[in-house]
Amino acid sequence: MKIVLTYGTFDVLHYGHINLLKRAKKLGDYLVVGLSTDEFNKIKNKKALYNFEQRKLMLESIKYVDKVIPEENWEQKIDDVKKFNVDIFVMGDDWSGKFDYLSKYCKVVYLDRTPNISSTKVREILKSR
Repeated sequence: MKIVLTYGTFDVLHYGHINLLKRAKKLGDYLVVGLSTDEFNKIKNKKALYNFEQRKLMLESIKYVDKVIPEENWEQKIDDVKKFNVDIFVMGDDWSGKFDYLSKYCKVVYLDRTPNISSTKVREILKSR
């Protein structure tokens, strides 16, 4: 069984997120999603609209997601790759090159972003209405 791992905040959930999760799942058999905790988001200077438990509930409802784990810090990725026997680490190409150090432990794949959508864009649209 091929295990795939990705991470994110998944706050303003949109079709670009769904597309990423669908494409990540197609790379393997089991998709683990590391979801940034509220405390970690504070460290990253991100303020989520929904709290961790709400975002987790939404992700667990998506058919492509098999398991959601908390992402509590930048350094945990190597441990998670080892703990879950990850074969493929996936992120959007806006992170291209940032996680190449994980290639010692698994294959690293950067997927193209879905055009014309982002959490920032959704927030801007909502503010303008």
